[in-house]
Amino acid sequence: MNLLSSARLGDLTVPNRTVMSPMTRVRAGAGGLATPSMATYYAQRASAGLIISEGLFPNPVGQSNPGTPGLHSPAHAESWRQVTDAVHANGGRIFAQVQHAGRVSHRETTGLQPVAPSAVPLTSDVFTPTGPKPASEPRALDRAEVTEHAQAYASAARLAVSAGFDGVELHGANGYLIHQFLAPNANVRTDEYGGTVANRIRFAVEAVTAVAGAIGPSRTGIKLSPGVGLAGLDEPDAEEVYSALLQELDQLGLAYVHLESPVESVLLHLRKLWSGTMIVNPSMPDSSAPTDQATAERWLDQGADLISFGRAYLANPDLVERLRLGLSLAKADVATYYAGGDDGYLTYPTYQHRPDAVRPNP
Repeated sequence: MNLLSSARLGDLTVPNRTVMSPMTRVRAGAGGLATPSMATYYAQRASAGLIISEGLFPNPVGQSNPGTPGLHSPAHAESWRQVTDAVHANGGRIFAQVQHAGRVSHRETTGLQPVAPSAVPLTSDVFTPTGPKPASEPRALDRAEVTEHAQAYASAARLAVSAGFDGVELHGANGYLIHQFLAPNANVRTDEYGGTVANRIRFAVEAVTAVAGAIGPSRTGIKLSPGVGLAGLDEPDAEEVYSALLQELDQLGLAYVHLESPVESVLLHLRKLWSGTMIVNPSMPDSSAPTDQATAERWLDQGADLISFGRAYLANPDLVERLRLGLSLAKADVATYYAGGDDGYLTYPTYQHRPDAVRPNP
């Protein structure tokens, strides 16, 4: 097994083990609709074994940043059809990532008070239409609303399949709603969704179960980030929490679990617990270095089935071919990550179009 060998992913056979990681690019159109530029962006990267889209909010209050795309209406689904068609026409496969922001949001962005497991505010700034501002204080979800928001992932999943996506990844990582339920400093509930490990994992299990029931477990994955302290979350019992969560989810027959963590021992422990396909992202969100081939291959040797690449895919739409030929990778321009427009989005060349590219011998 190596990075360029084929693999099974749910019902899919993928031609290589590289995954384009979900990455926020804030280039959606008005109302959170996908655009023709987004179709081009994803189609340029269709040689990946799997593309996972940027996070799509499943209801209006679940939006994090302005410019992020949604997936809670037929209009959203219709707009994404151009993206999935373009990816498939280029031989690719694409899952939609469903991302509910929870407390990582602002009234100026959504017009609504954010919701969260508990009324514990995020203590850092978030992006708004008028620039970075302190996050709005969230409202704690009542018992009935918890079920409603778990089901929102399933509703978005149905729309994703109608839009032509090959499957759905629930975003349970990086400080967003599912992650907030898992972390004891953001979840101080005293009902069956808070307190004990079994209670704190309940929302995640219910959301994943709802999606698997809506579109099938072989089309369902989840991303988790044990111990990643983004958005103010603290997880002192991460190994216990994620061990319990994976043991519950392992019974569902999911397409995959997608993990990133600063603690290698936790990832290795979870690999032993998880009987299905595991995607590992070895590069942390706050790292300046993208994942390279040697690191990816090392994780395959340690039990990962596929490796997700973030920044490497931003600047190298032909990443698979560069890895195949042993070419150096271009560096992404940080200034254009969230700048809007096509510059730094559609303008990264493939190696064949770089005048200084070293071409392989015929």
